[in-house]
Amino acid sequence: MLLTDRILFLDGEAIVVDKPAGLPVDPPRDGSLSLENHLDSLRFGFQRWPLAVHRLDRDTSGCLLLARNPKAHKRFAAAFEGREVEKSYLAIIDGILQGESGTIDLPLSKRSTREAGWRMAGDPGGKPARSHWQVIAAAGACTLVRFRPETGRTHQLRVHALEGLGFPIAGDPVYGGGGPKGQTLLHAERLVLTRGAKPPIVAEAPFPERFVAHGFSAPEGAEPTRG
Repeated sequence: MLLTDRILFLDGEAIVVDKPAGLPVDPPRDGSLSLENHLDSLRFGFQRWPLAVHRLDRDTSGCLLLARNPKAHKRFAAAFEGREVEKSYLAIIDGILQGESGTIDLPLSKRSTREAGWRMAGDPGGKPARSHWQVIAAAGACTLVRFRPETGRTHQLRVHALEGLGFPIAGDPVYGGGGPKGQTLLHAERLVLTRGAKPPIVAEAPFPERFVAHGFSAPEGAEPTRG
């Protein structure tokens, strides 16, 4: 697998790659491959390796923004922190939803136990977390949903699906029933970041084949399918 074949956006200060499911952004403890192993190939003539501006879970595919210099990284990170980045995700929910759209306003906090390890959970005293959702299609006992998160809390959409919609994201090993490794069905579909006088960063990741395998086709206007 070459990330150079999965470039969605490239200019002098930014790269957006279509991160495949199963590739962690940070090096895992077991020493397996991560984004770091691909950074040298993503220099495109620059001396520095690009730096990830945000994180996607190992299982989550789609738009991942990298900065090509420290100044750009600082500006982009501030834009994420200031909720100035437009993001949308596609998820296959393990259930049939009632209603067509809505907003989940559910603060989150970290819970940890010796037996189960850590996970995020809804908590009125937690950090604010807000996600908008819209049903795209249903197939069998599952629903394809588009999420537009306003905030970027750890595991936000995974917890909002379970506690806000009443069903987990299909394949989620922590908040749902699990499934094959790398198969939590969440996909970072689109990312837009404005840059003042410069043209905005706009990236759209193709509809993933693993979603097609669950009976869904790309929504109207979406990028063509890719594995």
